[in-house]
Amino acid sequence: MDMCDALAAVLRKPPAGAHILVLTAAGDHFCLGRERTAATPDDLPLEVARLMAVNEALAETTLVTVARVHGDAGGFGVGLAALCDVAVATRAARLYFPEVRIDLAPALVLAWLPAMIGRREAFWLTATGEAVSGENAVRIGLLNEVVDDVDLLDQAVSQRVESLRRAAPRVHTDIRRMLRSVESLTPTQAYELASDRLVLGSLRRSHRRT
Repeated sequence: MDMCDALAAVLRKPPAGAHILVLTAAGDHFCLGRERTAATPDDLPLEVARLMAVNEALAETTLVTVARVHGDAGGFGVGLAALCDVAVATRAARLYFPEVRIDLAPALVLAWLPAMIGRREAFWLTATGEAVSGENAVRIGLLNEVVDDVDLLDQAVSQRVESLRRAAPRVHTDIRRMLRSVESLTPTQAYELASDRLVLGSLRRSHRRT
């Protein structure tokens, strides 16, 4: 949980001039879940709040986030990878939600998963705990890309980071904010917001040129 707090803190207050954060892990796997520290029912709200803070920070950060998934990801670990802006994994990686095996519905996961992969896929994966291969995770939208081994993973992550660095950080921030804003809008509202943002962005660009 201390690692969750530290990650949320750097996402909310990045170092000056930072643009891209690559999230990786030590050991054989990316992240097999979260630590359960609540000793009593009274401790649970604080623990859940600390987990939510990570998800919210991933959504609200000004950084572009890239997940380097070198092994399996389970439960909260899937969320860490999937909620990054970009996620690349090795082909052997498996992603799964094990909560059903301890008679829990993964409520925090279900707050974002259906919008990402669709209601039916979200139901099946959380209702069965079935593991998804790297290739299938790309197919349903949990990952961007899979590669054969760790050496190729490092190469793929580096290439994506270099591609991202060619654009201004402010533009990426605008894109991320727009994507987040339209999630809860009707199509008409989304187009109205897009029109306003496009005009504003064009005016800013013209101002910089003059």
